[in-house]
Amino acid sequence: MVPKISTLSGYLYEYQKSVANPAGFWSHIAETFYWHKPWTKTLEWDFHKPEVKWFLNGQLNITENIFERHLFLRAKQPAIIWEPNDPSEPHRVLTYEELYEEVNRFANVLKSLGVKKGDRVAMYLPMIPELVIVMLATARIGAIHSIVFAGFSAKALAERINDAQAKILITADGGFRGTKVIPLKQTADEAIRSTPIVEKTIVVRRVGQNIQWNDNRDLWWHDLMKDASPRCEAEIMDAEDPLFILYTSGSTGKPKGVLHTIGGYMVYTAYTFRNVFQYRDGDVYFCAADIGWITGHSYIVYGPLLEGATSVMFEGIPTYPKPDRYWQIIEKYGVNEFYTSPTAIRSLLAKGEEWVDKYEMPTLRVLGTVGEPINEEAWHWYHDHVGKGRCPIVDTWWQTETGGIMISPLAGIIPTKPAYATLPLPGVRPVIVDNEGKKLYGKNVEGNLCIEFPWPGMARTLWGDHERYKQAYFSAFPGLYFTGDGVKRDEDGYYRILGRIDDVINVSGHRLGTAEIENALNEHPLVAESAVVGYPHPIKGQGIYAFVVAPEKLKGLDDELRESLRKGVAKLISPIAKPDKIQFVSGLPKTRSGKIMRRILRKIVQGSTDFGDTSTLTNPEIIEELIQGYQK
Repeated sequence: MVPKISTLSGYLYEYQKSVANPAGFWSHIAETFYWHKPWTKTLEWDFHKPEVKWFLNGQLNITENIFERHLFLRAKQPAIIWEPNDPSEPHRVLTYEELYEEVNRFANVLKSLGVKKGDRVAMYLPMIPELVIVMLATARIGAIHSIVFAGFSAKALAERINDAQAKILITADGGFRGTKVIPLKQTADEAIRSTPIVEKTIVVRRVGQNIQWNDNRDLWWHDLMKDASPRCEAEIMDAEDPLFILYTSGSTGKPKGVLHTIGGYMVYTAYTFRNVFQYRDGDVYFCAADIGWITGHSYIVYGPLLEGATSVMFEGIPTYPKPDRYWQIIEKYGVNEFYTSPTAIRSLLAKGEEWVDKYEMPTLRVLGTVGEPINEEAWHWYHDHVGKGRCPIVDTWWQTETGGIMISPLAGIIPTKPAYATLPLPGVRPVIVDNEGKKLYGKNVEGNLCIEFPWPGMARTLWGDHERYKQAYFSAFPGLYFTGDGVKRDEDGYYRILGRIDDVINVSGHRLGTAEIENALNEHPLVAESAVVGYPHPIKGQGIYAFVVAPEKLKGLDDELRESLRKGVAKLISPIAKPDKIQFVSGLPKTRSGKIMRRILRKIVQGSTDFGDTSTLTNPEIIEELIQGYQK
């Protein structure tokens, strides 16, 4: 197991050690894993090229560090507990031994289909155990997995398959999400019409509905697995060999294939999982994310399983069949650590306290949030009603590109503050710079969040486009990794993430974080949700435009509500932060992971209709409503 920090003084000591001798610090952590051949050099890097290599010439297989490293002690321990969409359907438990055998079987299936080290395997699956099996089987044989979230369109799926040049696609006949049945095979068939690279499609039977079948291409999962051997020798890999490609939407319309490599990602996800959540052996851990996103990769699968944890995997949504599903799951399995998004928390908050207050959840010890800064109202509701006032909240900041958590409290060790990610993890060296790249030292400063030194979990490139990687992350401030986020460091030295730098508005020379204004708007009892962007203003430079989701029954009272909201923002932040324009809307454009796609809102207020890649939107029809209601 990786070393675990257990006190505040221990954190301070480890952090200073990691800054003074980063190579020695990470080398010590990496030594807790199984390597076929040790590394000859811990780190080689140059942010100007940019090029980063960790554990050079080290040889390993990440799945051996999940299975062979744990099987002697944990063979019968649950590795994955799977909770289905419908609570009346039986759940599944896969022990470490059972998961090991299933992974080996599917690894042999892939090999029988000609998949070799370095080949790409695409996955378009619902949240079922087979998704974990496929991921690990692909890694077992040295291939590269590319998971596409099972809510993406055929066009988005085809783009990602073609970019990765994946010759095998694994999908399902369909998937369940609340009351809906998602026709995954149908979407996959449509995608494959424009992906000539795909040789075979393997189909998992999940919903049992009729599907189209191509005898030359389609294969049933159960037919392939029934005779496959449960033993498969792991491919020996280099620490810097690719582990997976995960696509994020780009403003240019072309998705970015973020590439993570094996050795550094393994070390970083395991270390951050153990320390941020303060996981104890024997605990039950529940991350409610989807494996189609980086949170699921790092904190449902790799991080927990590398540390021998029991990880709960949930197929459904928090409001089906009722808005108490999360709390039921926590009590059912005796969950100790729970990790979800502010979006989910706000949606449950809106359903009322009665759904959560009837659950004691006595085993719950740690709460976590991920995906965006959590507003204060949601933080307090989460703390008081879910955590019953006894569970520390780890408000984690990180990105697909960072691979793992970067700034966060360590649960129960670093004192928390609502809406603050608090302090950097050991080995992470954040700096705040102004728009000219000058570093801002001390407390009570605000600017652009950059990282000045590499960490093992960072992405190495964008698949097939290193120049785009350089331009996206290393060109704005040469010699630094630019996160794209604005940040404030307060009088305690704590970091508060202000959101994407594009979401920091400069009003008459005053920099205002949109997240802060949104928090103030959301405090109003009649506001369900809001999103704030800057728009060109002839006098101020930028004005503040607020899209506000409010009840339909308030029609005719718009002016009164606008005035009430402006007064509230002035009171909570400053008169300078009052929105110039407020548009009431029925909803906001959101990705399938629940994030508001703010760049669409920025385009609307700029009068542009070039929205870039919108394939990740769950409600594309909302765009027309927003355009029609836009106040020029």
